[in-house]
Amino acid sequence: MVMVDQYIFGCFAASLFGFALLYNLRRKIRRNRGSKAAGKDECIKTSAAEVAGGLRQESGGEPDIIIVGAGVAGAALAYTLGKDGRRVHVIERDLTEQDRIVGELLQPGGYLKLIELGLQDCVKEIDAQQIFGYALYKDGKDTKLSYPLENFDADVSGRSFHNGRFIQRMREKAATLPNVKLEQGTVTSLLEENGTIRGVQYKTKKGEEITTYAPLTIVCDGCFSNLRRSLCSPQVENPSCFVGLILENSGLPHANHGHVVLADPSPILFYPISSTEIRCLVDVPGQKVPSISNGEMAHYLKTVVAPQVPPQLHDSFIAAIEKGNIRTHPNRSMPANPRPTPGALLLGDAFNMRHPLTGGGMTVALSDIVLLRNLLRPIDNLRDGSTLCQYLESFYTLRKPVSSTINTLAGALYKVFCASPDPARKEMREACFDYLSLGGIFSNGPISLLSGLNPRPLSLFLHFFAVAVYGVGRLLLPYPSPSKVWLGARLLSRASGIIFPIIRAEGVRQMFFPATVPAYYRAPPVN
Repeated sequence: MVMVDQYIFGCFAASLFGFALLYNLRRKIRRNRGSKAAGKDECIKTSAAEVAGGLRQESGGEPDIIIVGAGVAGAALAYTLGKDGRRVHVIERDLTEQDRIVGELLQPGGYLKLIELGLQDCVKEIDAQQIFGYALYKDGKDTKLSYPLENFDADVSGRSFHNGRFIQRMREKAATLPNVKLEQGTVTSLLEENGTIRGVQYKTKKGEEITTYAPLTIVCDGCFSNLRRSLCSPQVENPSCFVGLILENSGLPHANHGHVVLADPSPILFYPISSTEIRCLVDVPGQKVPSISNGEMAHYLKTVVAPQVPPQLHDSFIAAIEKGNIRTHPNRSMPANPRPTPGALLLGDAFNMRHPLTGGGMTVALSDIVLLRNLLRPIDNLRDGSTLCQYLESFYTLRKPVSSTINTLAGALYKVFCASPDPARKEMREACFDYLSLGGIFSNGPISLLSGLNPRPLSLFLHFFAVAVYGVGRLLLPYPSPSKVWLGARLLSRASGIIFPIIRAEGVRQMFFPATVPAYYRAPPVN
């Protein structure tokens, strides 16, 4: 009798196994047909059924939010959401301290956001330096532009530091929260089911394939993100590359100030990143830079760049070249162009980039985090992906005045500061330097925009064209001539050609008239 029961049970189990194989085969065929029609972008999405063979996180331990990436944006967001009581799982490709040549200057507006998030102590104990403004150099002349900090506490200023040290401090602070889990792993795909992102699949440090689920996945895996294509329509530009050096045991002409040299062909930056080190960033237009390995880069820096460096820094600059620790980093620009997707959100450089000339990237990211935190606070249940996605469309509108101002200023200033054989562009560059040298409102206005203390699009627009009109006025005085009038008209045309395409890419309506966008008034969904 027992043998009969075992036989019947075996047949029943085999039948179930056969049905399961046929069912899975049928689904796989359907999936393959669908994937061929879906296009190339779907290669980074994986349906939830396809990951059945991987290790799955127990449902009882599912987090509220998955964060992909633990850079500046990811680490700050993890701490912020964890402090609000969310269960957060952060997956970062490499949790060791990184050595980067960008993300080393935090503007005062960004520092105020850091205070708002409770992360201001992360710039302590890393030998960070206070920054109080900029010094601008052109053709042997210089002018100092100070941040308008009179109405703020003495602690409020810019901060410059080693990027890796700053990020490690934020990671450590996030990890102190019991509901925040930091894990080293590489996210290989987003898990999509019926148009909603349900979680991620990732590979651990040991090589295990893991699947984890959460109501909301926030992707902030940096400028080289391989996940952004399923959540936005990226239009990435590569206007130039930064060549990075460290000058040691050398003082800047203006202490605690960033230094910008309007060199030929493009700007050179200097700012302190510790009490004994000065970061130098040489902008090289285009995507190709001279080779470091065969000595072309050293030759370029010595022959083309060094003669344009301020005399006080010349010897240290040559010594840094001789030392040989030359690094490069591509500069990227990408306007925010999201595709609202239930269950997922993009943030940081994965979502929006601008030329790093003005050091505004971290300010935009931290401002976005403050805004997102405030939008999520009234919501207890994140599981209704469609409703949450519709509500969070307001995020894309509410962020625009701050992000668009900083993005537009970065792109416009870079184009104005680059040398050009065009006489109209030369006049614009000269006019910009002289306009900022006037002091008062002429310098306070633009520097407050650059610092993130007054991120108002209309103010940016007015100052930019005030520079152009100032340039035309200089041409027409003391008396106009047909050639000067023509050059002035070309100057205004070039100014329009610089700023209007950037504004168009940012979105005119959202940038200047956000209150006319319906999503601006979107209320939190009822739990």
